[in-house]
Amino acid sequence: MSAEPRINDRIRVPEVRLVGPSGEQVGIVPLAKALELAQEYDLDLVEVAANARPPVCKLMDYGKFKYESAMKAREARKNQAHTVIKEMKLRPKIDPHDYDTKKGHVVRFLKQGDKVKITIMFRGREQSRPELGYRLLQRLAEDVQDLGFVESNPKQDGRNMIMVLGPHKKKTEAMAEARQAQEARKASAKANPGRSQNPADAEAQADTEAQAAAEEPAEA
Repeated sequence: MSAEPRINDRIRVPEVRLVGPSGEQVGIVPLAKALELAQEYDLDLVEVAANARPPVCKLMDYGKFKYESAMKAREARKNQAHTVIKEMKLRPKIDPHDYDTKKGHVVRFLKQGDKVKITIMFRGREQSRPELGYRLLQRLAEDVQDLGFVESNPKQDGRNMIMVLGPHKKKTEAMAEARQAQEARKASAKANPGRSQNPADAEAQADTEAQAAAEEPAEA
């Protein structure tokens, strides 16, 4: 069944409840009269509520209406938020430098409005010291509490301990702020053409480093 509404001569009812081009209620009129008014206004007669009795029709420029609807749908898809779960892996005896590096990636993920799955990996005799992993997860949660919260408390999963952090900021808000920052960078680059600015490459490099850090945890 087509999702397109019936328009003009495709409408097959004896009478309709007519709405004018500015949204005014004209009332119930014969179909022939409604079609005549559409011709006078150089507009289309569009059935907007087929299940009503009688059906509701509106006088409008249907081509313009379809175009504007398509643009709105496109903008809605552009702004649609997709929450992503990032993952960061740590060892229970991680050194301070590696901890700061990985915490920085977690901070960036949360700022982007994404969830972060933190995995503590135990090896050998470390498995008998789960409190080490628990304390590390607590420390990380406290360090990023301004940006995120503990969505899933630490729990043991085989040789790993897992915690999920959720962002305080919604994905749509993060996307809007990112767009504003990008526009500000473009404006700055335009005002200072002599300066070398390539934020896209910098962002791509940061994502690459974060992925590498997640896949290759530092040895204790």
